[in-house]
Amino acid sequence: MTDTLRITSRDNPLLKRLRLMARDNTAHRKLGQVWLEGDHLCRAFLARGLRPDLAIFSESNGYPALDGYDISAIKNFVLPDALMRDISGLESAASMGFVVDLPLSPQLAPSEPSVVLDRVQDAGNVGSILRSASAFGYTQVLAIKGTAALWSPKVLRAGMGAHFGLRLVEGLAPADLSALQVPVLVTSSHHGEWVHRAALPWPCAWVMGHEGQGVSDEVLSGTVHPIRIAQPGGEESLNVAAAAAICLHASAAKP
Repeated sequence: MTDTLRITSRDNPLLKRLRLMARDNTAHRKLGQVWLEGDHLCRAFLARGLRPDLAIFSESNGYPALDGYDISAIKNFVLPDALMRDISGLESAASMGFVVDLPLSPQLAPSEPSVVLDRVQDAGNVGSILRSASAFGYTQVLAIKGTAALWSPKVLRAGMGAHFGLRLVEGLAPADLSALQVPVLVTSSHHGEWVHRAALPWPCAWVMGHEGQGVSDEVLSGTVHPIRIAQPGGEESLNVAAAAAICLHASAAKP
């Protein structure tokens, strides 16, 4: 039987730790753990056959009748609703969450279908791209230095569980991409073949660039293939997450 404890003090050391994980973009690196807030993220984690260290529930959640959540963690904690709201990083606090160990950073896998994030800085964009990568069969995401931290709270929430099915490698330099043994495609606003006409390879690696500056010169100096998206409506550029969804699907859907 999983242990269950009740916490009533705002000054409890665990609650201080949870507040840090929920609000600090670098806390996962310091603590080696991340906070998964809400039913969707927790279910996505369990669906991968993983087990959390801790499960945290608000009293109003109806604990312990929790669809098996109460036996999924090594230890359970129940909090008054006010304390759950206090630790939350959301405007409307979820009624549950998991504390899970931060996975060890893997090495770059040269032959995997990949998405490269070249200094993509908005957490919402990064999380959305991770979701597209997972949905379209890409197994690896490579983040070049300057990209939003992949395990930060906002990216985790925007990823909606995609993290748990992807190989995530952070802190890379542009030169590290030379290890890839698949064709490298870069998104471009003005150069290259049209994505809907190109003979796109699979597997491949797609590079998504900085929201304002695009793909860096260092990346472009490598062996890459520029691809652009037709925009008959005349807009100058697309949001990087929208562009990623179009491009990733285009390669994955090729027969």
